[in-house]
Amino acid sequence: MLRAILWDNDGVLVDTEQLFYEANRDLFRPFGLELSAQHFFDWYLADNCGAWHLLQPPLSKAAIEAERSARNVRYAARLASEHIPAIDGVAEVLAALSPRLRMGVVTSSNADHFDIIHQRLDLRRHFEFVLTHESYAHSKPSPEPYLLGLQRLGVSADQVLVIEDSPRGLQAATAAGIRCIILRNALTRHHDFPGAWRVVDTMGQVQAEIEALMAPG
Repeated sequence: MLRAILWDNDGVLVDTEQLFYEANRDLFRPFGLELSAQHFFDWYLADNCGAWHLLQPPLSKAAIEAERSARNVRYAARLASEHIPAIDGVAEVLAALSPRLRMGVVTSSNADHFDIIHQRLDLRRHFEFVLTHESYAHSKPSPEPYLLGLQRLGVSADQVLVIEDSPRGLQAATAAGIRCIILRNALTRHHDFPGAWRVVDTMGQVQAEIEALMAPG
């Protein structure tokens, strides 16, 4: 019996994946590295290693943290200054499901980035809790974020569904023993997502799959 849904944020609730790609592309340009969309998919969406391993000479850990912090500040400024749209149809889907299912957000976003985005949207009221990058020690593809989500819900993995858009998100959900629907976007549409419970391209299709799970029998 389906009792709860855990939602990713970027690319699932809000259309921010392209913006975050651009923030990382701009980060590496001064080092002579042109980060392509495929690079971003491979090292940010499929894995979580970033592109630091490509820099020669390599940067120290302290220098990487300084560059990453500066990128986060610039990315926050872009989020605050630009219109960040919700994924098409998500407001209606959340409104339809929240009276019947418990819901939470499990995201790799920083808390301040999440807050900037959602202070101008009306989605957060549908969720019992939000787990951000600061909530756990190991980010996706580790199962830790989703295991923590299960703990917060107090239900078993077979009673929960995850909505994700990336290979590493799928890997995290699968490792936590939770079924996962993948909502593909422009950056992930070329990927087949083996192991996903369902792979869809629109929020309407997400809702249809959830309604089918909730149907009697």
